[in-house]
Amino acid sequence: MKINIPLLALALGAFGIGVTEFSPMGMLPIIAEDLAVSIPTAGMLISAYAFGVLIGAPFMTLVFANMSRRNLLLLSMGIFTLGNLISAMADSYNLLLFGRIVTSFNHGAFFGVGSVVAMSIVPPEKRAGAVAAMFSGLTIATIGGVPLAAYIGEAIGWRPAFFAMAIIGVITMLALRMSLPPLANEGKANVGNELRVLTKGSVLAALLLTVVSSSAMFTVFTYIVPMLQDETQASTAFVTAMLVLYGVGLAVGNYLGGRFADRSLDLTLIVSLVAVTLLLTIFSIALSSKMIVVPVIFLWGIASFALVPPLQSLVVQEAKAAPNLAAAMNIGAFNLGNALGAMLGAAMIKTGLGLSYVPLAGAATAILGLIMVVWFMRSRHQRAQQAPAPCC
Repeated sequence: MKINIPLLALALGAFGIGVTEFSPMGMLPIIAEDLAVSIPTAGMLISAYAFGVLIGAPFMTLVFANMSRRNLLLLSMGIFTLGNLISAMADSYNLLLFGRIVTSFNHGAFFGVGSVVAMSIVPPEKRAGAVAAMFSGLTIATIGGVPLAAYIGEAIGWRPAFFAMAIIGVITMLALRMSLPPLANEGKANVGNELRVLTKGSVLAALLLTVVSSSAMFTVFTYIVPMLQDETQASTAFVTAMLVLYGVGLAVGNYLGGRFADRSLDLTLIVSLVAVTLLLTIFSIALSSKMIVVPVIFLWGIASFALVPPLQSLVVQEAKAAPNLAAAMNIGAFNLGNALGAMLGAAMIKTGLGLSYVPLAGAATAILGLIMVVWFMRSRHQRAQQAPAPCC
């Protein structure tokens, strides 16, 4: 699908947010050592960001419901820039934690509103592809931005990396202002309708599926650096290369997820979750072998992000009467899965089982997601059978 200028601007914003969301995972050991905290404690920086997204998504969407879409996107990037400046100047774990929470409040509004805007400017049969186009900024961030941040953190410290993210925020704000039309709301937003749509069983089920599916990814990705360092005995160069390779996998998965979800959303989810389960199981067993780790990380990246466009499209589809809040809440659900995944991984480490068992926890979570997809398909089929036939 040809990417138009508004989609390109949204992808640029997604890139900046993606670097901020994921780069601390690549700097986790450095941050932990500098602030004199344990790896699991440093991992809570990831969880705090995710919980902030979960709170910030509905707050920003509802409070600024009648703001023009472009201004809301600009506001979210302003918050992004401020939070990264606080993080860059943090001299303690608590202040860094606060900076991460401030930053997180931009996330849900940007991706939630941005995905609705993206889907509204393309034909109906290209909507999942439009979401994939916007989310391509995230995948580009993991390919280039996240490994670069990890390298900067290793070379000159983690604080300059956060300063660089703040600069990205300023550039993104300028790009959004110049590239996007005003995107004013047509008519006053109905907050009641936005809230009521969240009570629909199908919408809640779709949001829960996002939580579980993303948890399978972040249970492992949060601790990917210490796993490669300790279990694979990898060098800094190898770890950086694996982060880049994983990012390339995410980019491929994002493209394939959008392409195939427009053909069969359910089948895309099923195939992706089966692949995640198998790949994480192999990853756990063969973590000590670099020869096996390399292709598994690439394929895992593909399978993991192939889930994102169909999940976002599913929620917007189920909440089509009032999609803005539901779309933002799905981003919150994605980050709740991020937080729960990080906590699950930390729990596996604290039990003493070792880092090699963390991928098995991710695989088990993916199996749960697979069961949920099958249940969701059956429920939808039953609803369709029970629906009254059109007359005349």
